Amino acid sequence: MKSAYELAMERLSKSDPAQGKPLTPAQKARLAELDKIYQGKWAEREIFLKKQLDEAYTAQKAEEVTKIQKQLAHERARIDEERDEEKERVRREK
Repeated sequence: MKSAYELAMERLSKSDPAQGKPLTPAQKARLAELDKIYQGKWAEREIFLKKQLDEAYTAQKAEEVTKIQKQLAHERARIDEERDEEKERVRREK
């Protein structure tokens, strides 16, 4: 008798058969490269925004601090989403 989890996994694999296929070495290398690229993009934005954040703290501008913190969160989410989309394209390549 199969568990609910096993049944759900079977249904999932039937709906997207390419999901379970192993990645080629080239795909693995490209995925690792994408991680490095997007890690660099995030580091660049974080350094820039953290500098602005420090300046806002020093100037005691609460509204600007909040704005920059929200921008940091937004930038992180945007970069992560962009990276995930790129990685998904690589995974779907034949």
